[in-house]
Amino acid sequence: MKKISVETRWLEEMAFETEVNGHKIILDADTQFGGKNRGPRPKPLMLSALGGCTAMDVISILEKMHVKVDGLNVIVEGELGEEQPVKFEKMHVIYEFKGKNLPFEKLKKAVDLSEEKYCGVRASYKKIMELSSEIRIVE
Repeated sequence: MKKISVETRWLEEMAFETEVNGHKIILDADTQFGGKNRGPRPKPLMLSALGGCTAMDVISILEKMHVKVDGLNVIVEGELGEEQPVKFEKMHVIYEFKGKNLPFEKLKKAVDLSEEKYCGVRASYKKIMELSSEIRIVE
Protein backbone atom coordinates (compact mmCIF):
# COMPACT_ATOMS: atom_id res chain seq x y z
CA MET A 1 0.00 0.00 0.00
CA LYS A 2 1.37 3.42 -0.96
CA LYS A 3 1.43 6.08 1.73
CA ILE A 4 1.10 9.80 1.02
CA SER A 5 1.76 12.45 3.64
CA VAL A 6 1.03 16.18 3.67
CA GLU A 7 2.11 18.46 6.50
CA THR A 8 0.05 21.48 7.50
CA ARG A 9 1.78 24.08 9.67
CA TRP A 10 0.11 26.78 11.74
CA LEU A 11 1.32 30.26 10.79
CA GLU A 12 -0.74 32.61 12.98
CA GLU A 13 -4.35 33.29 13.93
CA MET A 14 -6.36 30.96 11.63
CA ALA A 15 -3.77 30.77 8.84
CA PHE A 16 -1.99 27.53 7.96
CA GLU A 17 0.49 26.58 5.28
CA THR A 18 0.39 23.21 3.60
CA GLU A 19 2.75 21.89 0.97
CA VAL A 20 1.46 19.53 -1.68
CA ASN A 21 3.85 18.12 -4.29
CA GLY A 22 6.26 20.98 -3.64
CA HIS A 23 3.56 23.66 -3.97
CA LYS A 24 2.70 25.75 -0.93
CA ILE A 25 -0.91 26.63 -0.23
CA ILE A 26 -2.07 29.03 2.46
CA LEU A 27 -5.32 28.02 4.14
CA ASP A 28 -7.20 30.62 6.13
CA ALA A 29 -10.58 31.20 7.70
CA ASP A 30 -13.05 33.90 6.80
CA THR A 31 -12.78 37.09 8.85
CA GLN A 32 -15.96 36.22 10.76
CA PHE A 33 -14.14 33.15 12.11
CA GLY A 34 -10.92 34.90 13.11
CA GLY A 35 -9.05 34.63 9.82
CA LYS A 36 -7.90 37.23 7.34
CA ASN A 37 -9.10 35.47 4.18
CA ARG A 38 -5.51 34.92 2.94
CA GLY A 39 -6.31 31.61 1.29
CA PRO A 40 -9.00 29.06 0.59
CA ARG A 41 -10.90 27.10 3.19
CA PRO A 42 -10.31 23.33 3.33
CA LYS A 43 -13.81 22.15 2.32
CA PRO A 44 -13.86 23.93 -1.07
CA LEU A 45 -10.50 22.29 -1.80
CA MET A 46 -12.36 18.99 -1.65
CA LEU A 47 -14.40 20.19 -4.64
CA SER A 48 -11.19 21.17 -6.45
CA ALA A 49 -9.67 17.77 -5.74
CA LEU A 50 -12.61 16.01 -7.37
CA GLY A 51 -12.71 18.42 -10.31
CA GLY A 52 -8.99 18.16 -10.96
CA CYS A 53 -8.86 14.39 -10.63
CA THR A 54 -11.69 13.67 -13.04
CA ALA A 55 -10.67 16.43 -15.50
CA MET A 56 -7.16 14.96 -15.83
CA ASP A 57 -8.64 11.52 -16.45
CA VAL A 58 -11.12 12.74 -19.05
CA ILE A 59 -8.56 14.74 -21.04
CA SER A 60 -6.13 11.80 -20.99
CA ILE A 61 -8.82 9.35 -22.13
CA LEU A 62 -10.05 11.67 -24.91
CA GLU A 63 -6.48 12.08 -26.19
CA LYS A 64 -6.19 8.28 -26.44
CA MET A 65 -9.51 8.24 -28.33
CA HIS A 66 -8.15 10.94 -30.69
CA VAL A 67 -10.98 13.28 -29.70
CA LYS A 68 -9.92 16.93 -29.78
CA VAL A 69 -11.83 19.37 -27.60
CA ASP A 70 -11.28 23.13 -27.58
CA GLY A 71 -11.77 23.26 -23.83
CA LEU A 72 -13.01 21.50 -20.75
CA ASN A 73 -14.41 23.14 -17.64
CA VAL A 74 -15.33 20.94 -14.73
CA ILE A 75 -17.68 22.60 -12.26
CA VAL A 76 -18.21 20.83 -8.95
CA GLU A 77 -21.11 21.90 -6.78
CA GLY A 78 -21.32 20.70 -3.19
CA GLU A 79 -24.20 20.64 -0.74
CA LEU A 80 -23.30 20.96 2.91
CA GLY A 81 -25.40 19.53 5.71
CA GLU A 82 -26.40 21.61 8.71
CA GLU A 83 -25.47 19.34 11.62
CA GLN A 84 -22.04 19.28 13.25
CA PRO A 85 -19.68 18.29 11.90
CA VAL A 86 -20.79 20.28 8.83
CA LYS A 87 -19.87 18.04 5.92
CA PHE A 88 -20.69 17.55 2.26
CA GLU A 89 -23.83 15.49 1.78
CA LYS A 90 -23.80 15.67 -2.05
CA MET A 91 -21.53 16.72 -4.90
CA HIS A 92 -22.60 17.30 -8.50
CA VAL A 93 -20.03 17.42 -11.31
CA ILE A 94 -20.75 19.33 -14.52
CA TYR A 95 -18.46 18.49 -17.45
CA GLU A 96 -18.60 21.41 -19.86
CA PHE A 97 -16.88 20.53 -23.15
CA LYS A 98 -16.10 23.20 -25.73
CA GLY A 99 -15.87 22.44 -29.43
CA LYS A 100 -17.78 21.82 -32.64
CA ASN A 101 -19.22 18.48 -33.71
CA LEU A 102 -17.99 16.71 -30.59
CA PRO A 103 -18.92 12.99 -30.44
CA PHE A 104 -21.21 12.83 -27.39
CA GLU A 105 -20.86 9.04 -26.99
CA LYS A 106 -17.06 9.31 -26.73
CA LEU A 107 -17.32 12.20 -24.27
CA LYS A 108 -19.71 10.14 -22.17
CA LYS A 109 -17.44 7.09 -22.33
CA ALA A 110 -14.46 9.19 -21.14
CA VAL A 111 -16.53 10.60 -18.25
CA ASP A 112 -17.87 7.14 -17.34
CA LEU A 113 -14.36 5.64 -17.32
CA SER A 114 -13.11 8.40 -15.06
CA GLU A 115 -16.05 8.12 -12.70
CA GLU A 116 -16.23 4.31 -12.58
CA LYS A 117 -12.62 3.24 -12.93
CA TYR A 118 -9.89 5.86 -12.67
CA CYS A 119 -10.69 8.83 -10.41
CA GLY A 120 -9.48 7.90 -6.94
CA VAL A 121 -10.94 11.04 -5.38
CA ARG A 122 -14.40 10.14 -6.67
CA ALA A 123 -13.97 6.54 -5.49
CA SER A 124 -13.19 7.83 -1.99
CA TYR A 125 -16.01 10.37 -1.94
CA LYS A 126 -18.70 7.98 -3.19
CA LYS A 127 -18.28 5.98 0.01
CA ILE A 128 -19.37 8.96 2.11
CA MET A 129 -21.76 11.04 0.01
CA GLU A 130 -24.11 11.11 -2.95
CA LEU A 131 -22.44 11.95 -6.27
CA SER A 132 -24.01 12.88 -9.60
CA SER A 133 -22.86 14.37 -12.89
CA GLU A 134 -23.92 15.78 -16.22
CA ILE A 135 -22.32 16.58 -19.56
CA ARG A 136 -22.78 19.85 -21.42
CA ILE A 137 -21.42 20.79 -24.82
CA VAL A 138 -20.72 24.44 -25.65
CA GLU A 139 -20.03 25.20 -29.31
